[in-house]
Amino acid sequence: MSKKDNEAMERIRSYMEQQNRPYSVNDIFMNLHKDIGKTAVQKALDQLVSGGMLREKSYGKQKVYVYEQSHFPSFDENKLKELDNEIAKLNESVKEKEKLSTEAEAKLRGLNSSLTTEEAMKRIAELEEEISTLQNKLTNLNQQPRTLVSKEEKEKIEGESDNMNKMWRKRKRMAMDILDAILEGYPKPKKVLFEEIGVETDEEVGVALKKV
Repeated sequence: MSKKDNEAMERIRSYMEQQNRPYSVNDIFMNLHKDIGKTAVQKALDQLVSGGMLREKSYGKQKVYVYEQSHFPSFDENKLKELDNEIAKLNESVKEKEKLSTEAEAKLRGLNSSLTTEEAMKRIAELEEEISTLQNKLTNLNQQPRTLVSKEEKEKIEGESDNMNKMWRKRKRMAMDILDAILEGYPKPKKVLFEEIGVETDEEVGVALKKV
């Protein structure tokens, strides 16, 4: 047998051992990118079968070849069970890490969509100014001398008062939501934050919203 034939046979033997799957002559010819002629492939397979490295099986007119399993080391059943257990643990670990990753991504999206501290402070200042304006309007209304008004005027005033009350509650809720968002990353108590940024609550200034 020539050196070229020996090289072809060794290459096919190595390929069949690595793949450890049944292949026909044509499969091997194509899988080796036609580097070895089909006749040479068949010749090498015949030599490997006769040498006990491969097994040949016939299915009708079709012949397939597979690496002789006795050449592989025997499997340790206990070792296989250990590997199966290790795989199961790794799968659980992957699932847990995927869960943590999903939660972290959701939290990150939430943080990215939230106001920055600077934006929140600016919004609080705007809301405080609007609340102060509303408080002044309410104070002025309370201090005005009482005069008899018609039913229509009374209903109009009450409607405006209700609207202002609703707006007040809405803006107060918005302000508190923003403050709560700041407090999530603020290391000190709420009272300290309010003192630092100059926030006064309705309770501190003795203002009570109209009950709905």
